[in-house]
Amino acid sequence: MKMKIAELPGDGIGPEVVEQGVKAINVVCGKFGHEVEYAFGYVGACAIDRTGNPYPEETHDICMASDAVLFGAVGDPRYDNDPTSKVRPEQGLLAMRKKLGLYANIRPVETFKTLVSKSPLKTDLVDGVDFVCVRELTGGMYFGDKGRKDNGDTAYDTCIYHRFEVERILKLAFEYAMRRRKHLTVVDKANVLESSRLWRQIAQEMAPSYPEVSVDYMYVDNASMQIIRCPKHFDVLVTENTFGDILTDEASCISGSMGLQASASVGEHTSLFEPIHGSYPQAAGKNIANPIATIISAAMMFEYAFGLTEEGRAIRNAVTASIDQGYVTEDLSEGGVSHYTSEVGDWIADYIRNNR
Repeated sequence: MKMKIAELPGDGIGPEVVEQGVKAINVVCGKFGHEVEYAFGYVGACAIDRTGNPYPEETHDICMASDAVLFGAVGDPRYDNDPTSKVRPEQGLLAMRKKLGLYANIRPVETFKTLVSKSPLKTDLVDGVDFVCVRELTGGMYFGDKGRKDNGDTAYDTCIYHRFEVERILKLAFEYAMRRRKHLTVVDKANVLESSRLWRQIAQEMAPSYPEVSVDYMYVDNASMQIIRCPKHFDVLVTENTFGDILTDEASCISGSMGLQASASVGEHTSLFEPIHGSYPQAAGKNIANPIATIISAAMMFEYAFGLTEEGRAIRNAVTASIDQGYVTEDLSEGGVSHYTSEVGDWIADYIRNNR
């Protein structure tokens, strides 16, 4: 198979971890007889520095012409510490999601046997956790009307959802549940928010079309508690943009490190695959960041964008082996020997090359 991948490292540790993802992709393609071509693009603070635009049209054209996007992270302390900045790196990510029609973010939450002690939760709570968060990406408060009035002393952000936006994300979530354990949890705040009442209404209308799926409804405040109290309750969790942003970051702690959490964003055009950990500027350039989330994102790319499950499994097996053998970065080393970002990437690539 011939594949064209848009390579968007972004800011902070993005270039370092994406480099390791590319190593895994290259060795998989070599082993399984695929041809891969990369097109490099700028996004985030590095794009602002070059063009003044966090998501330049040139980068968008690259994404549209590619089969998949491997993305690192956006964010820079220069903008974090300046609330008056009109142009921000994160606007690049939002624009990319919107222009590519990436309406669904899929985040698997699972644990590795040898790392359950790294979780802040008790072992019996997290051992065997395996659920998927489906977050709506292009609607809600992040994209609604926003602004200030009263000489800047009053601020507002509007949460707005249209029926078609809710229906398409729920359809995807129901279909995921059908492929898994047939349990869907719809998270909202329907006791307070009108937009949440629309979500719940549409979910109830759609549920009879999926009679095999057991559906429960949970307020977001309760869901945030249950993810910690009994994470094994969940199979597929679906929610709106803002709630999903918060809950998925909370859920990422279950595994013991955000450096393990991969994600896919899918929708109308080119799908995007990225780690969830952000730009982590304190570690940028030090070669200490955990690349595993990006490498697993590459596995998801093979599986979701190209339908190549064996190739994805080869990457996942290599990641599991590196963790089991303790060949990891300092965040996972448990006080033992740790390895640099590039060393972990090389080890995983070598494992893929030498094992079936």
